[in-house]
Amino acid sequence: MNYIKLYAAVAAVIFVFSFSQLKVEASQLLRQGSAGSDVTYIQSVLKKMGYFNTSTTGFYGNVTASAVEQFQRDFGIPATGQVGPQTTAMINNAVRMAHVVHGEARGENYEGQVAVAAVILNRVESKEFPDSIDQVIFQRNAFTAVNDGQYYLYPDSYAYHAVKDAFLGWDPSYGAVYYYNPGIATNQWIFTRTTIKDIGNHRFAY
Repeated sequence: MNYIKLYAAVAAVIFVFSFSQLKVEASQLLRQGSAGSDVTYIQSVLKKMGYFNTSTTGFYGNVTASAVEQFQRDFGIPATGQVGPQTTAMINNAVRMAHVVHGEARGENYEGQVAVAAVILNRVESKEFPDSIDQVIFQRNAFTAVNDGQYYLYPDSYAYHAVKDAFLGWDPSYGAVYYYNPGIATNQWIFTRTTIKDIGNHRFAY
């Protein structure tokens, strides 16, 4: 039995289920006075990113509104303090990026984790890659962690903060759209890319 494939399949089901907890329709808003599992999910993600500094309650009050508003400012969307489709999409993108960072760079120093998050954003901006975060992440063979199932591991707070810092403009990779571990990489093509810098075990390139 291929236990890696089995693990990835089970983890994928768990991850898809966790994402299904936050589905806000175009005509629906979460705002002050809202309550339920969607609010709890939002609070839990914002807490991991350092915006919501108290226990999750499932009730959308002033503290939640303020946390949402700051998140919106930092991530470049209208700061309404309410959660509609645009904010929902951005929260889910931040979660996806945290999974990539944790799957690809856990154990690396914090700068290296931010650099991995920055590479995702750099690819979105590049004409050579898809133009949305989810398409970049799930592009075929783009990230080893997606292929081998490590993407579905539970990200720690460092991964979430790395995503936040990348969105705030910190790019330790200096515009890289590729990274790899030169000690274990087997694809010779990646060695032809122009090196920008090494951070920890990863080499960043374009």
